[in-house]
Amino acid sequence: MNRHPILIIGIGNAYRGDDAVGLRIAQEIKKKSLDHVNVIEQSGEGISLMDSWKDADAVILIDAVHSGGKQGAIYRFDSHKQLIPTEFFNYSTHAFGVAEAIELARALKQLPQNLIVYGIEGKCFESGIGLSLEVEKSALEVVKRVQQDIHNCSSRKCNE
Repeated sequence: MNRHPILIIGIGNAYRGDDAVGLRIAQEIKKKSLDHVNVIEQSGEGISLMDSWKDADAVILIDAVHSGGKQGAIYRFDSHKQLIPTEFFNYSTHAFGVAEAIELARALKQLPQNLIVYGIEGKCFESGIGLSLEVEKSALEVVKRVQQDIHNCSSRKCNE
């Protein structure tokens, strides 16, 4: 992987409905071919996540959440200012997922200098391709927000 100051990680499963939202957003960001930005897609397995961000200064991670909130709700967490609620990212098929990877990296002092996490409240996680209307609408908004975060990180103001 080329060293880029900003790493975008889209997490999900393309065959489980709204669980694909992180992947969809990553694909949209990748289409924009932004300088100094590397975009990858992952399943959300914790050790793999930690390995992928080990050389990055700024990371923006996007995943579906299943917390019981309003479908399509957008959550943004700055991992250096707050803990990542494990109940938000509990839909993973991995016992060691996003929240656990972040907290382990924090404990090991291996968090990237900047780590922003977006969660989009899913509606349908059953087998199938395509996002629900609520999640599709939120995905478009998160693409805009991630682009603003990329701009801020490029200006060294990631946490604003």
